[in-house]
Amino acid sequence: MAAKEGMPASALRVLEEALGMDLTAAGDTAEAVAAEGAYYLEQVTITEASEDDYEYEEIPDDNFSIPEGEEDLAKAIQMVQEQATDTQILEQKTVLPSKQPIPEVIEDFLCNFLIKMGMTRTLDCFQSEWYELIQKGVTELRDIGHVPDVYTQNMLLENENKNLKKDLKHYKQAADKAREDLLKTQKERDFHRMHHKRIVQEKNKLINDLKGLKLHYASYEPAIRVLHEKHHALLKQKMLTSLERDRAVGQISGLQATLKHMEVGHNYQASEIRVVPNSEKENAPEGPTQKGLREAREKNKDKTKIKNNTKDSEFPTNMQRNPNLYLCKENIGPAKFDYKLNNIFRLHELPVSCIILHPRKDILVTCGEDRLWKLVGLPKGNVLLTGFGHTDWLSNCCFHPSGNKLATSSGDTTVKLWDLSKGNCILTFEGHSHAVWSCTWHSCGDFVASSSLDTTSKIWDVNSERCRCTLYGHTDSVNSIEFFPCSNTLLTGSADKSLSIWDARTGNCEQSLYGHMHSINDATFTPRGHMIASCDACGVTKLWDFRKLLPIVSIDIGPSPGNEVNFDSSGRVLAQASGSGVIHLLDLKSGQIHKLMGHESEAHTVVFSHDGEYLFSGGSDGTVRTWS
Repeated sequence: MAAKEGMPASALRVLEEALGMDLTAAGDTAEAVAAEGAYYLEQVTITEASEDDYEYEEIPDDNFSIPEGEEDLAKAIQMVQEQATDTQILEQKTVLPSKQPIPEVIEDFLCNFLIKMGMTRTLDCFQSEWYELIQKGVTELRDIGHVPDVYTQNMLLENENKNLKKDLKHYKQAADKAREDLLKTQKERDFHRMHHKRIVQEKNKLINDLKGLKLHYASYEPAIRVLHEKHHALLKQKMLTSLERDRAVGQISGLQATLKHMEVGHNYQASEIRVVPNSEKENAPEGPTQKGLREAREKNKDKTKIKNNTKDSEFPTNMQRNPNLYLCKENIGPAKFDYKLNNIFRLHELPVSCIILHPRKDILVTCGEDRLWKLVGLPKGNVLLTGFGHTDWLSNCCFHPSGNKLATSSGDTTVKLWDLSKGNCILTFEGHSHAVWSCTWHSCGDFVASSSLDTTSKIWDVNSERCRCTLYGHTDSVNSIEFFPCSNTLLTGSADKSLSIWDARTGNCEQSLYGHMHSINDATFTPRGHMIASCDACGVTKLWDFRKLLPIVSIDIGPSPGNEVNFDSSGRVLAQASGSGVIHLLDLKSGQIHKLMGHESEAHTVVFSHDGEYLFSGGSDGTVRTWS
């Protein structure tokens, strides 16, 4: 409850602002408050009245329904019109007259300032002393005045300045975020631009490769024409041979009939038959057909005699220890990675598919897609011997352990053995139905293994000249094959993304290794034989523990395919020939990858020298590059 006293209106206004209440109107003047008197607060105790004694006031019924019995159409229409008028009045917006802003008085300004600053003790002191002066009449409300507009405007400007600072901070954050988005977009643009350039380069490369393939296949037409002519000539010779055979059969049947009639005793007049003695038969002239038949029979007799005399080779049971174990222990020098391009030998007209080093001499052999293999002397790169004989591209080659023979595999589905002292082919193995990708010698020198596009691998006996065993198990092309050093164990890598370990004596698959996500192009053992390295068509190279048959590490050097991998003699450095033309050198101790840039096109093969001082690589441009 509030009682009237000599308290001014300004004190009440200060109290209202401190309590957050609007007890008086803003437009009351100080003179009106002085005339009415001052106000002060007084504590009043209110007792609760019982509900039984309270008298409730009757509330009028606002229901405008028409009582029963007094229905009248005119009254009902009038009532509905009145309700519609009331609704329209309520829907109209009431526009109040604008109120002129009244400047704030000084005491209100000071109180609001102290409240805003949180100075409550100062506010209490100010109010107590101010109200005391007003009650004593020392201070008159008329002389108080108002706060100048400048201060109010300053406060408004200060608030507006704070709001603008907040907006500025928000805009700065938005600008920083937009700058980050712009940088991210620029990086993505640059990445996509580089990706587009790479795609264009690959497209141009594929177009060039397609043109080369068209020219390559166009060269088959003359060979096919020659083969057709040979086929027709052989057919003619076959027909002549069959005619002579029929004539001889007729003569024999006539002689048999004559002898039969003579034995029975019939009088049979026949033409004189002149019996030629053996000496005259030998001296009588032979026709070309009879001569060819006689030579063929003699050759067949000789072959059957040789095959009957030769026996199948036996797989060795007591294998000698791997000599590379001792070499690796002796080779304790630091691994070499600082290879530099030393020389370029242009040896083939088409891509180089394989490079191997002679086991004892400074000689290497290269195979190319131009159907040739070449024996090259080092370090000058002079060609010592060239091998002709395959009718399609060469895929791989391998030296005999003694170094005096060479095995080559080709796209013509054959494996050929060559005598390097004479340079001629001494044996051809035929049995695969598609191209042969790889070949390898057994350490005893009596067996050759080959892998083919027909999803099989074969083991050939050099002495009996036949296939001893066919390895079935892969579901796609078998791209690489290699004997474990000084053992009867074979390693194959296939396009079905798996590696397989085989027993060459039984032809059984002992273990399969899975982990690659793409076709495996090559796999090889370390010189010590405790580790396997493999690479696939996406550039991923994996190392496997051969003793535990578990993966060790996977290195992604893609996206260009890895065509071949090879260890150095110490087994501490792994080289990979990449489809991008880069030779990658992996340090197995530290895990670092070193790159050799020098090939202008795809690199197909790479191999270390025996002492590790040189490295040789072959590319799709038909060149062999030496690094030292």
